[in-house]
Amino acid sequence: MHIDLDAAQAWERLRASRWSPPGRANTGSRQKTYAAALEQSEQTFQAAAAVGTATRPMQVFYGLSQAGRAIAAAAWALKGDAWNLTSHGIKATGFHLPFPDIQIRTDQPGSQGSFVTVSEALDSPVWGKDLVRLEDVWDLLPPNLRYPLTTRDRLTPLFADQDGIGTHEHSLLSISVCHIPARVVNAGTREALEAFLTSYPAVAQHDSYVTTGALSLGTEAPPDYGIYNRDRGELTINWQMPPGPGLEEMATADERLAHLRAMTRSYRGDRYFLPVLPPMKRELHPLMAWWAVLYVLSMLSRYQPAQWRALINVDSSQYAVPIERLLERAINHLPVLIADAITEVST
Repeated sequence: MHIDLDAAQAWERLRASRWSPPGRANTGSRQKTYAAALEQSEQTFQAAAAVGTATRPMQVFYGLSQAGRAIAAAAWALKGDAWNLTSHGIKATGFHLPFPDIQIRTDQPGSQGSFVTVSEALDSPVWGKDLVRLEDVWDLLPPNLRYPLTTRDRLTPLFADQDGIGTHEHSLLSISVCHIPARVVNAGTREALEAFLTSYPAVAQHDSYVTTGALSLGTEAPPDYGIYNRDRGELTINWQMPPGPGLEEMATADERLAHLRAMTRSYRGDRYFLPVLPPMKRELHPLMAWWAVLYVLSMLSRYQPAQWRALINVDSSQYAVPIERLLERAINHLPVLIADAITEVST
């Protein structure tokens, strides 16, 4: 399959880092693990690109897992032997259930499983014995916006449009928030928007947003959505800038961008507001959402081969094409996320 330019450049960044690893991976066994893990990760991703959907989940997942060892080795937050990963740290059950309802659990916080330890380094939550459905984590991945697994209401990433961040003549951070689902837009009320945003704490803390104008005396004006792609909306939302010196002055574009970055997660250069899934207390890092989904797919392909074969049969499975697209994007998106995660934990 085709490897895009962003992925190729990310692997180049990662290879260039190995002679002088960043963060805590600059000496001793952490340095050796960093270099060896990235070499294995790159070769495993290359192998994944050369095979079909039947076995690709195993290569992609283990490529990510090995990259996780490099992330842990470089992480400043992981002291002593905490960086030395000892197990998966994540479990999948319920393979007898429909594909979207497969259950995902993690080890407890503080354990040395890979998922838990890398999550700690990236300030991403784990949820222990509580269960999370595969579909809910699937929907956290931006490339899956067009590939729902069911017709249930979804909580998907909201794209934060940074293009006009420095053009507004006031001291607020003001941006377009995109991918608001049709059910919220069609309701057209402040109440529907507020109920939806309870899952997006950073957005819910907004100061104001663009409205259509009051309907009648004493009536609060509804949100003024823009519509695109027939089933998604966008809304210009404003946030107060954090307290600081010079409050009487207009915030600079750089200050607004820094505030936006503090509220959002990065995904291949773009910024997203992510929902907080129960039972989690904060949003899942995109790399860890990939990790959880790929772990499930790898367990299916490795230990449930007949079930996996049925799932990826394009003649009989509604999930076949979404799975194909996901695995293609994994090969092109994950190298960028891995390189960015190493920078995130080591600076």
